[in-house]
Amino acid sequence: MKTETRSTCCYCGTGCGVVIESQDQRIVGIRGDKVHPANFGRLCVKGASLDLSARHDYRLLHPQLRAERKADPARTSWDNALDHAAERFADTIRAYGPDSVAFYLAGQLLTEDYYVFNKLAKGLIGTNNLDTNSRLCMSSAVAGYKQTLGADAPPCAYEDIDTAECILIAGANPAVAHPIVFRRIEDAKAANPNLRVIVVDPRRSESCALADLHLPLRPGSDIALYNAILHVLLRENFVDRDYIAAHTEHFEALEKLVERYTPAMAAELTGLDPDAIILAARWFGSAKAALSLYCQGLNQSWHGTHNNAAIIHLHLATGKIGRTGCGPFSLTGQPNAMGGREVGGLSNLLSAHRDLANPVHRAEMARFWGVPFVPPKPGKPAVDLFRALKSGEIKVVWIACTNPAQSMPDQAEIRAALEKAEFVVLQEAYANTDTAKYADLLLPATSWGEKEGTVTNSERRISRVRAAVPPPGEARHDWQIALDFARRLGKALGQPLTEELFPYTTPESIHAEHRESTRGRDLDITGLSYALLEANGPQQWPYPEGAAEGRTRLYEDGVFPTPNGRARFVVVEHKSTAELTDPARPISLLTGRLLDQWHGMSRTGTVARLFKGEGEPLLKMNTCDLRHRGLESGMLARVSNGRGEIVVRVEADESMVRGRAWLPMHWGEQFMNGYGANALMPSATDPYSFQPELKHAAVAIESVDLPWTLAVICHGDEASASNNALAILERARTLLKRFPYATVALHGSIAPVVVLRAALKEAAPAELIAEIDALFGLDGEEGAIVYVDPQRSITKKAIAKDGRLLGIRLGGETLAMGWLQDAMADDALDTSLIRFALAPIAKPPKQAPARSPVVCKCGDVTEAQIRAELVAGASLTEVQDRLKCGTFSGGCLPELKKMAVAAQPVAA
Repeated sequence: MKTETRSTCCYCGTGCGVVIESQDQRIVGIRGDKVHPANFGRLCVKGASLDLSARHDYRLLHPQLRAERKADPARTSWDNALDHAAERFADTIRAYGPDSVAFYLAGQLLTEDYYVFNKLAKGLIGTNNLDTNSRLCMSSAVAGYKQTLGADAPPCAYEDIDTAECILIAGANPAVAHPIVFRRIEDAKAANPNLRVIVVDPRRSESCALADLHLPLRPGSDIALYNAILHVLLRENFVDRDYIAAHTEHFEALEKLVERYTPAMAAELTGLDPDAIILAARWFGSAKAALSLYCQGLNQSWHGTHNNAAIIHLHLATGKIGRTGCGPFSLTGQPNAMGGREVGGLSNLLSAHRDLANPVHRAEMARFWGVPFVPPKPGKPAVDLFRALKSGEIKVVWIACTNPAQSMPDQAEIRAALEKAEFVVLQEAYANTDTAKYADLLLPATSWGEKEGTVTNSERRISRVRAAVPPPGEARHDWQIALDFARRLGKALGQPLTEELFPYTTPESIHAEHRESTRGRDLDITGLSYALLEANGPQQWPYPEGAAEGRTRLYEDGVFPTPNGRARFVVVEHKSTAELTDPARPISLLTGRLLDQWHGMSRTGTVARLFKGEGEPLLKMNTCDLRHRGLESGMLARVSNGRGEIVVRVEADESMVRGRAWLPMHWGEQFMNGYGANALMPSATDPYSFQPELKHAAVAIESVDLPWTLAVICHGDEASASNNALAILERARTLLKRFPYATVALHGSIAPVVVLRAALKEAAPAELIAEIDALFGLDGEEGAIVYVDPQRSITKKAIAKDGRLLGIRLGGETLAMGWLQDAMADDALDTSLIRFALAPIAKPPKQAPARSPVVCKCGDVTEAQIRAELVAGASLTEVQDRLKCGTFSGGCLPELKKMAVAAQPVAA
């Protein structure tokens, strides 16, 4: 019998509600929660695939300890693991002081997990060296809000999208990164055709499909653009002088500054048409309700804080804040980056939005926790933390729920830091992340579907996360691990009150203490108990004791959480990117996300259908830039600068401005030969937020001559844990470094296959071919089909059994790879077609069945499946019930409706 559990999606900061279906202690299904106010039942393709990723193939199931560096980790007990960790931390603290240790956490931890870690570091140990990967994505948004509005509090709600007359999407691609938010923008546009959408992005992103105006500004020129828009707003009397006078301060200095930022001047800096800048300003200024949505394009910059301030200025100057359909709305990247900030989960913060630099706030938290003091010395933010690890200033680091060996900029430096560290603890759900190989101690943590707690989404809405199944193996909840370690460390350090500091027995008991810490603060949630969340569902903060509901939007009264209650304008000047292009590095490399993937793909990389968008990393460039380098679509290129190099396949994209290239940030050494795009990014950081510039690097791009190509496509035996597709994928990863270019991925959905792509300067030696065949199960003779042409260095082999092609290796000539991987993944190769498998043909033989296009990407439902149901007489509702198409994000509903209408019999 199936059990249903309401929870929250673990991907982006939209915070979608989900209903998990479980049976026999396994997650077997997923659907959107129709009553959750963040998504009303919609899910994107990632969320709709959560049930497929809830398997244990790559999970870390037991504590593991290395006897020495480079040795294989050996299983150990929890007691031994945590005693060993406590001893190493205590010895280091006694020898070098509390700032010789550090914690690096993640925006995917739950609020309760974060709270315990923060108290452990800043309360028990006495170090502020606790930072998180939220530093990489949201710290500039935090600093921007605090500089201007006084607090880290997005003042808007998703429902403001419904009533906005102008939506400015800046440095964000919600069509890909926040798909359910984008669906809501689509709905708003359909309901109000007069809604104007402006997209500001150096590339023509997927979100531009909805744009009335696209501003492809030069990378790094955001401030110049927004200062110029403010210039036009002032010149054409769109500013609200009464609001400015009553509710803000320091406008005069900014007004004087932006006199210089004429559209013509800004056009020189941004590369935009000055008339387009004027048009954007007029649309924003004339709209009764204007809403800005922004994300990493503004944040991941060495002037990200001022990028944020510049766009917030537009709302303050026009009074378009604190009203329906209005406001500067920062879209959170991770599912609980905001919850982490609420409990002080950055090295410069304390609980409940208190500032470490404020002595009153430090004293408040010391009293609240019952500790002698909270140290005043600022902790190391992420980039500096790893620099200190490399220099030896920090000796020991505890990493939880994140993968810095893939996500941080300048990867060579990060990996050198991890190698230099005296002791590395990795608290992680997955055993095979890039960071795992640097860990001395690995601690198995629970993951989505197993955890209990809360998260906060982009609109300040707190939702419950609930467990649907028990933890696998010996995995423990993150808060439990931190709690147990804290008690042992306190004992090792001779701290007599450790048990009183950490008395928690449940996530609810932690949440109760966190709630009380917010009393009287801007995010007061003293009225928001677990019981209330159970009874009333997700709620927005603030929600103080005695309130009947949370607050939908902030600053409706024009009073801001600053000492004098006024919002602040900040003088912000144009700055370029951290590094400029030059003759040696003439291309601006931009990075971003794919719709189907998430971060370093530890979870999404286990689901074959999530590779349908891109089965390998593709570098997108303008055709003219490609031709200039002797390249065309499908060829390989080397992308390099002083920090590293990678080899990737190129794809022509006419929407790319010349001199710019775009590469997804997800791919790392688990899926390619190389550290990925982040390896090329600079470690330059914003002076206020300390967020690194992960969006832009100056690079050289050149063609690579690797004429001998290899493709291997292989089915796994899904009944065998040691030989299923994920097991083969893991083994195939050992081959990646053997080639100057190589990628490995999954493909398909009906019968997923593992796909290895590789290239060499010369033909692979026979020993390497034999090793590849053995790894993929192609080394047998039974059912083998072999073709060898020594003169042309071509070697091919396929294995078929019972009329089914199990695997194929193409070496020296790989024309058939594209249609073969599709046909194998669809199980569409019968006996008559297998004989074509080794033929040098780029298209499938005429006898092959036509491949039906996918209509519903979230549910992976094809046109043929839908038509078959309609022909059989099913209504649209019945089709949706049976196939689940159109029940996730809803993006395919228009096409489904057309098909349903076309299938109806014509009246006589």
